[in-house]
Amino acid sequence: MTPDQFLDLLKKSGPAPAYLFLGQESYQRERCRKALLDAVLPPENREQGLTRHDLDEIPLAAVLDDARSMSLFAAKRVIWVAGAESALPRGRAKASEEDGEEGKPADAAELAAYLKDPTPETTIVIEASRYDFEGEDKARIERVQKYFSCVPMQVEFRAFDPSEARALAQSLTKKAQLQLGLGELALLLEATNGDASRIAVEIEKLSLYAGTSRKITAEDIAELVPDAQQTTVFALVSALGRGDRARALEILDTLAKEGEYMPLALTFLATQFRMALAAREAGMRSAGQIQAHFNKIGARIWPERARQIEQTVGAFPKARLEHAVVKLFQADYALRDARPDDRIVMEEMIIALTKSPG
Repeated sequence: MTPDQFLDLLKKSGPAPAYLFLGQESYQRERCRKALLDAVLPPENREQGLTRHDLDEIPLAAVLDDARSMSLFAAKRVIWVAGAESALPRGRAKASEEDGEEGKPADAAELAAYLKDPTPETTIVIEASRYDFEGEDKARIERVQKYFSCVPMQVEFRAFDPSEARALAQSLTKKAQLQLGLGELALLLEATNGDASRIAVEIEKLSLYAGTSRKITAEDIAELVPDAQQTTVFALVSALGRGDRARALEILDTLAKEGEYMPLALTFLATQFRMALAAREAGMRSAGQIQAHFNKIGARIWPERARQIEQTVGAFPKARLEHAVVKLFQADYALRDARPDDRIVMEEMIIALTKSPG
């Protein structure tokens, strides 16, 4: 189930005997954790009623023994169990050694037996936050789900997609009565990489800093939000994409004064032009097509970045894009070699990329 489904069910039906929390996304997981604790344990009973265990340190069987024990000090209990991944058998030999009558590892079989007759007023939350739902982690998290399949209430905490992250930022901004324009909102999303927890923290920080009386500026975000200065590099990417040499050299001057690490700036540039070349070869022209294409293949990008790539595709024909990729490779090599000055290398690269075709 999704976090929203969990919250709705908790409100309608109350807490279940056990939950499996899956995934790395921390913002929604914290919302669900707080809601569950509020539903089961009032603040005055929380110290006695909340127990924490870690399966890196104790076996699941010990957790279940604790769950079966009636507390003298708390009528209701929440047992929070971290490190669910550590309960899985490591290798076939160990699994065979621990298999129960039904061919399942002993701990999983014992958990299934417990859930047939759970201790009243006790809720167990088993948390698996080590793996994500994409890439190499996908098979691992599926293995965790299978091992704990006897727990019917499984809540999946998946990373926010770009539209969800934007909606969350807009919702939190409205709630905080923060004056944040669309350009500044895009800047915040870029700087936080769409991470929901960071979005919430940075909006709270901006709210404390500016209050509700004035509009948040790009300078505020650059000063207060970690990694926001990288957006100056995106401005350089945009200027190069438009073939605007004067603006690109101006931005390079700003980066040099701020002490920007030039190889990092070059990495962003190279990524931009490679994506633009891939988009042109695939026949994509609009920002929407570009964003959908790269998100589909797992290279998640934001609308602002897609628009930058769109600008680059529009400003550079295929031959010049190919030429740009070569020049960027040469500049990268030069930055790693003995050289008089990083800035000279970058200036030469900018001049080469903005040279009028002839």
